[in-house]
Amino acid sequence: MVTFVDRVTLHLRAGKGGNGCVSVRREKFKPLAGPDGGNGG
Repeated sequence: MVTFVDRVTLHLRAGKGGNGCVSVRREKFKPLAGPDGGNGG
């Protein structure tokens, strides 16, 4: 049986990721009902 060995070299670089976003929960009688969870980014 023949055995093959493969080698791979990866060079990765990530971006900054941005500032995230802000969103608010919407309810029927409250136009701005407060934050709806999460922490952005």
